[in-house]
Amino acid sequence: MIKILFICSGGSGRSQIAAAFAKSIAPSNTEIFSAGDIKSDISPYAVDVMKEKGFDLNFKWYHIDEIQNKHFDIVVTLCNQARENCPFLPGAPARIHWPLEDPQKSVDIDKEIQLDNFRLIRDEIEFKVSSLFLHGYIEALMQVKLTFESLLDNLTDGVMAHDLDRNIFFFNRAAQRITGLSYSEVIGKDCHDIFPGRFCGGGCSFCENGRQHVDRLRYPQIFLRGNGERRELEMSVVTLKTVRDDIIGALVIFRDQTEIIHIRKKLEESRGFHGIIGKHISMQKVFDSIYELADINAPILIQGESGTGKEMVALALHELSLREPGPFVPVNCGALPEGTLESELFGHVKGAFTGAIRNKKGRFELAEGGAIFLDEIGEISPAMQVKLLRVIQDKTFMPVGGEKQIEVNVRIICATNKDLRLLTQQGMFREDLFYRLAVIPITLPPLRERKSDIPLLVDYFLDKLSVDTSKNIRVVSDQALDILEKYHWPGNVRELRNSVQYGIIKCRGEMLEAEHLPPEIQGGGNMTANRPGRQRVLNKQTVEEALQKTGGNKAKAARMLKVSRTTLYRFLDDYDV
Repeated sequence: MIKILFICSGGSGRSQIAAAFAKSIAPSNTEIFSAGDIKSDISPYAVDVMKEKGFDLNFKWYHIDEIQNKHFDIVVTLCNQARENCPFLPGAPARIHWPLEDPQKSVDIDKEIQLDNFRLIRDEIEFKVSSLFLHGYIEALMQVKLTFESLLDNLTDGVMAHDLDRNIFFFNRAAQRITGLSYSEVIGKDCHDIFPGRFCGGGCSFCENGRQHVDRLRYPQIFLRGNGERRELEMSVVTLKTVRDDIIGALVIFRDQTEIIHIRKKLEESRGFHGIIGKHISMQKVFDSIYELADINAPILIQGESGTGKEMVALALHELSLREPGPFVPVNCGALPEGTLESELFGHVKGAFTGAIRNKKGRFELAEGGAIFLDEIGEISPAMQVKLLRVIQDKTFMPVGGEKQIEVNVRIICATNKDLRLLTQQGMFREDLFYRLAVIPITLPPLRERKSDIPLLVDYFLDKLSVDTSKNIRVVSDQALDILEKYHWPGNVRELRNSVQYGIIKCRGEMLEAEHLPPEIQGGGNMTANRPGRQRVLNKQTVEEALQKTGGNKAKAARMLKVSRTTLYRFLDDYDV
């Protein structure tokens, strides 16, 4: 069945006249409807001129609000205002526009003149309706409609459109497949009722009272289907508007990236994740935690020894979140005195203290809409802990010397290399603050517990640092790699990076050898002998030179190197000299 709607504004009855003519000549497989924007009766002149033709306009017609979510195949607008305010996505259904003049004139005009105006419009409408049905236009339009619908329904991207009241009036097959919802379940329903968790993530201008124009808004979004299945979508929201820039709704296009992200994640496992290198199971758990917590709008605590990459994890959390367009502001709390830290975090007003010659924004204010990263959070004083707790609870803070609270919308990510639970038990860290920060902590393993990642890290640092130093070193020798894997790495990944950089600077060829590594690394961190006022460190080159000079006599070589024979023997065994 083909459904055709004639729609017009005002009370002239143009849409009703068109519907009456259409009903008289339309084939049996066609239903005719009419609609307008008034709820009162149409002009009596329209009724009179149609009676002259033998037509009765006493049939049901709709107000425009009643047909917004109904299904039609063809919509015919009979005035410019109706075209601009037509509550349908252009192209679906097929649209025809007849820019007819309004026959209603001033009430002071003679009745016969008014009737003549309506007769002219009546005859023009009759001609257009006849042409529409008698010259193959309906068939052509239906073919266009079927082609358009086929195009939208065969897209792999989901397409949804809603009006100003968030009532959904378009939902293609891909949208049904991705969300698990059928066409009948969503059409005519409020977007917020169908998707209680806010399908757009709450970032759409239609979520609040304001309806701001957005040419295009792109962002990732996590969507949970009714069965609890998690889908990772890439959203694109466009504001629908008329030719006069009046907003009439929103068009939402979304792509299911779940499988692509899963494949990408598997590939990243072999090399890294947002710049964080590691394929060890402990690092894969960290990557999973980052994914899970990326869009959790709550404080995050990252725990780990110095040099394990806590700031990189914080940055990854920010980059994967909806706040990513906003700033990421890092602060090293342990590097700033308490007085300076308060001013750095919360800012100050002019005259708050000596040297405060102007108002200054703090890091929290600079991070508005984004994230602030508070490193070494275990170093802050009890007084600062109270102020930080207030920011977390109330989302407000007071600048130093200020008299007015400032509201802030910031995600707080903290990091520490200390045991905050132990500090809490010792009374050095507030218990209430600890529990606000450590709801779901992320703990980074030390490098000594994931030594299988060392070859990956070394390759990564070789690639990066060789470019920085304009050298062409792409290979590390087996002996050098063996030394690196046996070392205990108290400085973790940061120390490994520095060691590779040291080796690159020392290396003159294309392969990083054991002799290019820092002496303390070559010695395994304990290949030393203490003498009053000096310390000797063994390395492959000095040991080989000593053995050559002593003709292979190890006792004499040990005396020459100023180490014990036990130390030398252990070095020879460990490094196969």
